[in-house]
Amino acid sequence: MLWIVLAIVAIIAVFLIVSYNSLVTMRQRVKNAWSQIDVQLKRRYDLIPNLVNTVKGYATHERETFEKVTQARNMAINASDVNEQAGAENMLSGALKSLFAVAESYPELKADSNFRQLQEELSNTEGKIAFSRQFYNDTVMKFNTAIQRFPMVLIAGMFGFHKESYFNLDEESGAREAVKVEF
Repeated sequence: MLWIVLAIVAIIAVFLIVSYNSLVTMRQRVKNAWSQIDVQLKRRYDLIPNLVNTVKGYATHERETFEKVTQARNMAINASDVNEQAGAENMLSGALKSLFAVAESYPELKADSNFRQLQEELSNTEGKIAFSRQFYNDTVMKFNTAIQRFPMVLIAGMFGFHKESYFNLDEESGAREAVKVEF
């Protein structure tokens, strides 16, 4: 009888260890997916001042647009969590649309090789950001599903695992539309 009780306790212990390690692995994947978004966003933030300066050379009287882009970029850089980051990114996307609308009015700017190169780099970065967001949200979905399913919900509750936030776009901001970077 003692061996049966010990066997049951051992099976439960192994199950708890394997389940806990599985949740830790999933949580780390969520963090890794977020860091991939962060890398691409930092690249985007690095490109924006160069793009603004290039456009400024041709459109000096569009100061308000440049200030909005700079302000939105700074808010995005300083965002502290996923929801705040998503809101800041929505604002930045809108500001970039305004910047590209300004650039539409300047044919000499559209012909500038530096501007075209920056456009292409930003376009590539936007694609990488979209892929990273999708990967992050898929990873969050797997993690959130795992911690809500029985019996993992019991283990997740015991060890303090909580749902992660999705990286959602604000529908009202028009952020679901791609930033147009070709002229």
